[in-house]
Amino acid sequence: MQYRQLGNSELHVSAICLGTMTFGEQNSEADAHQQLDYAVSQGINFIDTAEMYPVPANQSTYGKTEQFIGSWLVKQPRQNLILASKIAGPSRGNDNQHYIRGGSRFNKQQIFAACEASLQRLQTDYLDLYQLHWPERQVNYFGQLGLSALDEAADITPLQESLEALQTLQQQGKIRYFGLSNETPWGVMECLRLHKMHALPQVMSVQNPYNLLNRSYEVGLSEISLREQVGLLAYSPLAFGMLSGKYRTQPWPPTARLTLFERFKRYNKPKAFEAVERYAAIAEQAGISLTALSLAFVNQQRFVASNIIGATSLEQLAENIASINVQLSEATLAQINAVHAEISNPCP
Repeated sequence: MQYRQLGNSELHVSAICLGTMTFGEQNSEADAHQQLDYAVSQGINFIDTAEMYPVPANQSTYGKTEQFIGSWLVKQPRQNLILASKIAGPSRGNDNQHYIRGGSRFNKQQIFAACEASLQRLQTDYLDLYQLHWPERQVNYFGQLGLSALDEAADITPLQESLEALQTLQQQGKIRYFGLSNETPWGVMECLRLHKMHALPQVMSVQNPYNLLNRSYEVGLSEISLREQVGLLAYSPLAFGMLSGKYRTQPWPPTARLTLFERFKRYNKPKAFEAVERYAAIAEQAGISLTALSLAFVNQQRFVASNIIGATSLEQLAENIASINVQLSEATLAQINAVHAEISNPCP
């Protein structure tokens, strides 16, 4: 396993991070513990979760993922692990998440309450990394493109108040560092500006989607990551399984995510299927699986601090973790970039 510094923090995280959003929906508590045990045995020290997990989010399963991790974590040497969680942002569109504190916001009261509840479910005294799951303000995320007007509420929580709350949690020893998620270049730079002007905590990471079907992080955020030491925690590196090849033929596997949950349409668009076939051909020529090609591509990016992989079986988990040992040649990378030039970000 490789380890990389997270931002300019004291944390050195495994280059592969165990994502846990299936725990409590597609994976039982016993499954979760098996995955956690195997991941640690392979050198993974970094575990990512969130208060709203598992996904798809709903009231009946809210907090289950953290609970499953907590029942495992209490039996582990806590100091050997780097644990990250997130506070949910406000509900958007048709996603009714009013059950999360009456509608989650990033004011001080909500941040304090969310962090305390996560600590209790996880059965730990502190989080190594606490993340704002998505912005409270109106912004492009989850596949949305184009922002031509700001029609957000007047009482939106200022970022400075959110950072002040996170600073208090740091002073109380409940979190060590903070990160952002589903963020934009403006949001990251505004947090950095507030850090410098008001001696507030410095953002250490951005957890955004990044994969062969969605390289939009490279457009503006990758430069910030490299120049400001704000590492990318890449999520959906296999694009909900599209880049594993499981959806190349019909019928789709009955227990696969896109089969079970029709609402997840971000990555199964016509141009995506075309791109997947071309990447599969490159993988075959390189003598590796499409999964290995896709994950290795993410692993090799210098702005990536850690690649968040998820799996519903130990077999999938083993293949995903083994990608850290795959090194793509310059010729293979050139082939990948040629496809990207013709089919650029089909699933942003």
